[in-house]
Amino acid sequence: MTENAQQQPPAPDSELPTQYAPADVEGPLYERWVERGYFEADAKSEKPPYTIVIPPPNVTGSLHLGHAFQHTLMDALTRRKRMQGFESLWLPGMDHAGIATQNVVERELGKEGKSRHDLGREAFVERVWQWKDEYGGKILGQMRRLGDGVDWTRERFTMDEGLSQAVQTIFKRLYDDELIYRAERIINWCPRCLTAISDIEVEYQDDDGELVSMKYGEGDDTIVVATTRAETMLGDTAIAVHPSDERYKHLVGKLIKLPLTDRSIPVVADEHVDPEFGTGAVKVTPAHDPNDFAIGQRHDLESLTVMDERGVITVHGPFEGLDRFEARSAIVAALRADGRIVAEKRPYVHSVGHCSRCKTTVEPRLSMQWWVKVAPLAKAAGDAVRDGRVKIHPQEMEKRYFDWVDNLHDWCISRQLWWGHRIPVWYGPDGEVVCVGPDEEPPAGEGWTQDSDVLDTWFSSGLWPFSTLGWPEQTPDLKKFYPTDVLLTGHDIIFFWVARMMMFGLYAMDGEVPFKTIALTGLVRDQFGKKMSKSSGTAVDPLDWMNAYGSDAVRFTLARGANPGTDVPIGEDWVQASRNFANKIWNATRFALMNGATIEGELPPAEQLSATDRWILSRLSKTVSQVDALYDDFQFAKLSDALYHFAWDEVFDWYVELSKTTFMAGGEPAKVSGRVLGEVLDVTLKLLHPIVPFVTETLWTTLTGGESVVVADWPKDSGFRDEAAEKEIETLQQVITEVRRFRADQGLQPGQRVPARLTLTGTALAPHEAAIRQLLRLQPEGDTFEATATLPVGGATVALDLSGTIDIPAERKRLAKDLAAAEKERQQAEAKLGNEAFLAKAPDNVIDKIRGRLSKADEDITRIKAQLDGLPQA
Repeated sequence: MTENAQQQPPAPDSELPTQYAPADVEGPLYERWVERGYFEADAKSEKPPYTIVIPPPNVTGSLHLGHAFQHTLMDALTRRKRMQGFESLWLPGMDHAGIATQNVVERELGKEGKSRHDLGREAFVERVWQWKDEYGGKILGQMRRLGDGVDWTRERFTMDEGLSQAVQTIFKRLYDDELIYRAERIINWCPRCLTAISDIEVEYQDDDGELVSMKYGEGDDTIVVATTRAETMLGDTAIAVHPSDERYKHLVGKLIKLPLTDRSIPVVADEHVDPEFGTGAVKVTPAHDPNDFAIGQRHDLESLTVMDERGVITVHGPFEGLDRFEARSAIVAALRADGRIVAEKRPYVHSVGHCSRCKTTVEPRLSMQWWVKVAPLAKAAGDAVRDGRVKIHPQEMEKRYFDWVDNLHDWCISRQLWWGHRIPVWYGPDGEVVCVGPDEEPPAGEGWTQDSDVLDTWFSSGLWPFSTLGWPEQTPDLKKFYPTDVLLTGHDIIFFWVARMMMFGLYAMDGEVPFKTIALTGLVRDQFGKKMSKSSGTAVDPLDWMNAYGSDAVRFTLARGANPGTDVPIGEDWVQASRNFANKIWNATRFALMNGATIEGELPPAEQLSATDRWILSRLSKTVSQVDALYDDFQFAKLSDALYHFAWDEVFDWYVELSKTTFMAGGEPAKVSGRVLGEVLDVTLKLLHPIVPFVTETLWTTLTGGESVVVADWPKDSGFRDEAAEKEIETLQQVITEVRRFRADQGLQPGQRVPARLTLTGTALAPHEAAIRQLLRLQPEGDTFEATATLPVGGATVALDLSGTIDIPAERKRLAKDLAAAEKERQQAEAKLGNEAFLAKAPDNVIDKIRGRLSKADEDITRIKAQLDGLPQA
């Protein structure tokens, strides 16, 4: 916090407007927080550190609901810790997003009729930097709209000078430790982006294709194979069968003529082949399929590349120069003409990988690339979770993590792009290979060239938890804020980003983990639980909802759906409900302030408090304890729900309503209740603040005159408990609820006054008669009072004079009909639950549903009988 912030607290508003207008409040309030340095962390502070680094959004990106969801939760965690007295750092930044950003700029060049090759590498990279400076980082401004309490003074970019030094440093170390190497392997290749892409950049979808069964060989040496990629048969270098398959034992080791070519290929026996699938024989194309490549390695087969980087066939005259899909049709036609087609299945729906950036069908391709040898790094990443140094939450996600890190293949880190961290390796004229560190001069002289590839974006983002704090320099930030406390991210990138940060963090930081807890969230879905998408019209721009309902409403909706590790359904009506909650907080606080709510002076001792006051203070202290426990367990949905029901139901709907008679009476009791209400609002607004920061800031500063709730102390459980008062008010609530239900069942209007006699003597409810009459609209009985309905509830008796308000015979008839229907429902449910044959076959959810029907029928029967008993006899 800046010195200026401490010396100049804002003057509280003397009066709240009648309505809360988020658009008028949120922007100026956020800028005030930033100007006062509330979110700036001090590496020299003696406070305990609490650190979260933001999963860096792409520089090309804009705020979507997934960002808004995770940012809300991270903001809530860091705001709470700041209030708890921690030196809280939430570090922001962006990822350079190699392919995505290069594609954006290339499209811009395309509009000018140019390509990157027209500019050359250096000029193109300069053009990307210009685009980044002018258009990139749109999301950062949108994060301010959401209320992200990040330390903007520490904003980082994966290609800024410091992070570039970190990338070059770790590459050099890994290279020197022989954990980085160059080799020819099968990779995912995008013929449009002209680069290798990572597994996470491949999207699989069901496409209509064709399954073609082809006959290789002649006579007794005939063998049939099936494929969806007939064009690759030009690169076949073997046919594989299972070693124990008796059908093909006579062929193993023989050479068979490859159709349409002048080559013969061997039949090999390999355990990888499933003899039960198809014909039990598979074509082997090592240069164009990862499984085939592995077979080729085991059997020392030749790898023949039959198409170029754009997916164009490069061999065999008749098909040379054809696009891969054109070649597929032409080759099938040629095989058909040659009598080689045994069967064709069209359409054949199968899963096909597409480039997530341009939607082009991905091509497995043999290519010379740079790789990380992950085995020792992955073992360390697994051990850190197994021995408890890193906790995964929820714990059941550990299995998915271990399934991944325990079976990791070596990682292809090179990309055939111009935008990104260029691989720091130079090749000499005589075959020399030199890896250059950040403080070393690259070799000079004729014939020396730098590797043209750049590193996978995940390579630099894998360093994020420590590179953003100044590594490889031993900076004060690194010393103070590393390891980070929580990594909060979606379960969908546990394999790609989380595992890489674990591997690199443990390696670079001498075995020290990059974060202590991995808190995994689900993905945001539409209100029906389906994936949001632009094509289906279900994608939502969170800024639209913020404009309509306020950022607090969007944040509260997202937090209230955040159960650990599970997906979050969200609909606009839920955001509207959260907006209503913000309005409820506003209106109730405004009422409280108008009626003397204050934090001035000490709370009176318990013996001077009414049962209503003691009840709400007891519930308040329990809520503080409950919310703390749920925060520590990352149970955002449950803590949001607990706060919602405490604030709306208990504080606003019950305590405020029960206190109205006290406030109207005035005097010392009103002053006491005003102090209690001020205490409750003070604590409640603090508890709500991390999730709904804007409305709570405005209300809290008005209530308390304090500087800002952002830097206020987090509430502590006072330890105040009064079970007797809680039971007393629960009984009072029961009486009011039951009489309200009875009134509604009789068709009385909510504001309609009814004469009533209350028999409260001998119960704990006697002091509450005025509140009961006020809340139930019950007027004194008067001289002509006739008890036409009597309700025994909570040890008390409420007698009502309904003469002239309802048709009692008609009401009895209606209730008798409802009672008969409820009793029939109970009989049917009991019959099914008593049927052993039904119970043995029915699913658990069906049985549970019937049990619920039985329970509901019992409740209805009890309620209706009580209503009938309360009516006068005809």
